[in-house]
Amino acid sequence: MTRGPSDSGPQGAASLRSSMDATTAPHRIPPQMPQYGEANHVFELMQNMLEQLLIHQPEDPIPFMIDHLQRDNDYVPKIVILGPPASGKTTIAMWLAKHLSTNLLSVEGLIAKEYSPLAADARMHYQKFKMVPNMLLIRLMQERLKEEDCIRRGWILDGIPETREQALTIQTLGISPRHVIVLSAPDTVLIERNLGKRIDPQTGEIYHTTFDWPPELEIQNRLMVPAGISEGETARKLLEYHRNIVRILPSYPKILKVISADQPCVDVFYQVCCGQLLKEAVADKSKYGDLIQPFFEKEIAVPDNIIMKVLKQRLDQQDCVERGWVLHGFPRDLDQAHTMDSQGYKPNRVFFLNVPFDSVIERLSLRRTDPVTGERYHLMYKPPPTMEVQARLLQNPKDSEEQIKLKMDLFYRNSAELEQFYRDAITLNGDQDPYTVFEYIESGIINLLPKKVP
Repeated sequence: MTRGPSDSGPQGAASLRSSMDATTAPHRIPPQMPQYGEANHVFELMQNMLEQLLIHQPEDPIPFMIDHLQRDNDYVPKIVILGPPASGKTTIAMWLAKHLSTNLLSVEGLIAKEYSPLAADARMHYQKFKMVPNMLLIRLMQERLKEEDCIRRGWILDGIPETREQALTIQTLGISPRHVIVLSAPDTVLIERNLGKRIDPQTGEIYHTTFDWPPELEIQNRLMVPAGISEGETARKLLEYHRNIVRILPSYPKILKVISADQPCVDVFYQVCCGQLLKEAVADKSKYGDLIQPFFEKEIAVPDNIIMKVLKQRLDQQDCVERGWVLHGFPRDLDQAHTMDSQGYKPNRVFFLNVPFDSVIERLSLRRTDPVTGERYHLMYKPPPTMEVQARLLQNPKDSEEQIKLKMDLFYRNSAELEQFYRDAITLNGDQDPYTVFEYIESGIINLLPKKVP
């Protein structure tokens, strides 16, 4: 859960500070100012407007800005999804388009468009050469993006741009995605996936001999092997993709997100710490520390009213006012969330990490501590170096399976209510390596995810 001076990050904060006299720093910015900016998307509005002015450079900026504001489409989805053959990018793009109620644009879809001379020309090229010239594809895409549904509901580009030249031309025309997602997986995995593909000629549904085989015998008997999926052909396509993608990625340095596709598609799709604050309050022998100490000694929960007093004292300090804050594991329940909200502490990002119950048990119940050295181990991920060390390891009683199950039951009950309270929260798959989870969270802070179009 995060809270910053503005939704637009450093740019918004910098623009706000620049209008003030630098000699009076540090500034105490009234909380109402960034709250108003966040609630009304003022900082993003200014940034988007400046971007469009610099891209299009209209002779008269005023009518241009009025027209841009009347379109009211700064926040519709504008997403590019790239990936090698068999990475599942089309499946992800289709799911995402359906989830966000937006338009899916692919090369196949663009050239299949009816009543378009450009599309007819593109089909002729594709039938002859199995490709569409760069400029013809760009013109097709430009024609499609000017249509009302793309302006009003946004778009997702599936596999476009294919080359650096296309990427640079798209940028020159002012077509600016907000997010670029690149799926990645080992070539051996992709070749295996492609070799197992089968198509139902009646329905067009795609199946796989290993991962998604239909149970009905009738469907099994009519499945066909699609063209172009042999090991040699797939290897050739992968080589071409790798040659192009390394030149495309530098075009999107700040909005790029690389995701491992070597996992089920559903997984691809799907800090001020309050505990530390309470411990610091006790250690500092503050007025609240004396109140908290008895609860620590008895190992019972500190009451919400005391927690909120300590939290308020910290969040009102100068660094939190100027630089924002991150809360980890708080609020824990709906009452705490309501109390925070009523006192004006409203986060502008909320993240829920979703981890399977079995993984939680595995992570916590196998933790051990060496009473001699104080070193911490994990029987699976960080085993002790010798049998002698292993023999003296101790388990914290809180890490027993019974205690973990009690905590998880309480968490599940509370998290459902919190997810309802924070409707714009982002749910992440926490059952990944820490660096991947961190990148997801960082991306959610820096780049707002597109909202579903009503």
